[in-house]
Amino acid sequence: MVVVVDTISATPLRPRHPEKVNRPDAPSPPKPAWIRVRAPTARGYAETRDIVRENGLVTVCEEAGCPNIGECWDRKHATFMIMGDTCTRACAFCNVKTGMPGALDASEPQHVAEATFKLGLAHLVVTSVDRDDLADGGAEHFAQTIRAIRARCPSTTIEILTPDFLRKEGALEIVVAAKPDVFNHNLETVPSRYLSVRPGARYFHSIRLLQRVKEIDPTIFTKSGIMVGLGEERHEVLQVMDDLRSADVDFLTIGQYLQPTRKHHAVMRYVTPDEFSGYEKVAYTKGFLMVSASPLTRSSHHAGDDFARLRAARAAKSR
Repeated sequence: MVVVVDTISATPLRPRHPEKVNRPDAPSPPKPAWIRVRAPTARGYAETRDIVRENGLVTVCEEAGCPNIGECWDRKHATFMIMGDTCTRACAFCNVKTGMPGALDASEPQHVAEATFKLGLAHLVVTSVDRDDLADGGAEHFAQTIRAIRARCPSTTIEILTPDFLRKEGALEIVVAAKPDVFNHNLETVPSRYLSVRPGARYFHSIRLLQRVKEIDPTIFTKSGIMVGLGEERHEVLQVMDDLRSADVDFLTIGQYLQPTRKHHAVMRYVTPDEFSGYEKVAYTKGFLMVSASPLTRSSHHAGDDFARLRAARAAKSR
């Protein structure tokens, strides 16, 4: 039996995913050549890491084991994860620690804003763990963070990647009122895989969440993403595209699922680069303003460059 141990927090002997410890191993096939990345060693990576540590911040880059961390941090790009490092849900694909989170840090919005200033970010992505323990799911904390960044770095554009705020009435409205430039909420997978991959969520609630953002404020760009390689069929991916376009979502990301540990959901197959290219072409024909589909695509990878292209695409469409 393999025990998944937390090697990031200050208490390394606590299982990082206690709910997965007794699960049988789920081995994945060997990674193909196109999925491999270099270990982070560049000077920019170290400088970004130091700024994150100095401000006592958590990044999804580290917590989720993102394969692009070396490239992004070398460019001084980091995705901040607010409201702690412990999630109240236990999705089968995710490497973020699960358990009961601690109290919110009232100074965190200011710390995020200060780190944004020090890194000189033109575009920032802020995400969070799920906080089902909070009455508003952490919506007000998101709003405070957006406002703090605006005050410290008024020219920085802000992209948020939020939980689904399931059964948190009024939470979405609080976040949208703070006017992020991009509102991202990931579907993660196709509906038929939710029970085994994302059991705490509801597919059509997530679709409706994205639709409501546009109904409340049509000027906000909306974005969502899925992973492939979890056992989905091609026609199901195409149906997800249609569902997102019905909700007027602007930007779609599709990336390869990578198994964090043998206790997580297995990779059923590695989707080829040619298949990703095919998905991208189809998505554009369905009307998305922006599509990123590749094995190493992640929600916040190249987010600043993609935002510039997204804005240009909207401007071109309106002419």
